[in-house]
Amino acid sequence: QVHLVESGGGSVQAGGSLRLSCQVSGVTASNACLAWYRQALEKEREGVAWRGSDGNTMYKASVKGRFTITHDNNSNTLYLQMNSLKPEDTATYYCAASSTACTCNERYCSGPGYFGEDSWGQGTQVTISS
Repeated sequence: QVHLVESGGGSVQAGGSLRLSCQVSGVTASNACLAWYRQALEKEREGVAWRGSDGNTMYKASVKGRFTITHDNNSNTLYLQMNSLKPEDTATYYCAASSTACTCNERYCSGPGYFGEDSWGQGTQVTISS
């Protein structure tokens, strides 16, 4: 059973940085697509960053160059380093995992039986003040 636990959210001023962590259990990075999503108040959840089973990454256009998704194999922890934060980055951030492997390029993630992420953490709040 997949279990995802996020931490590291908080409140910072615009231009600041935060690093989110997600302790992953039940899957490994080599057999799942790992991702970060976010949901702002009264908005739909949106994907922010993905890490394919091949280690390649993909980013939402508005965070590319500011956010970095990484994974530590030893601890099976997924990270999201967020720099140059903006007020519009304010949201609840969720760690997510797929039940099948996937490969990613700059435009999309894909793979046999991959239809997106289907396991979710509880979320961590990120608030950016102007």
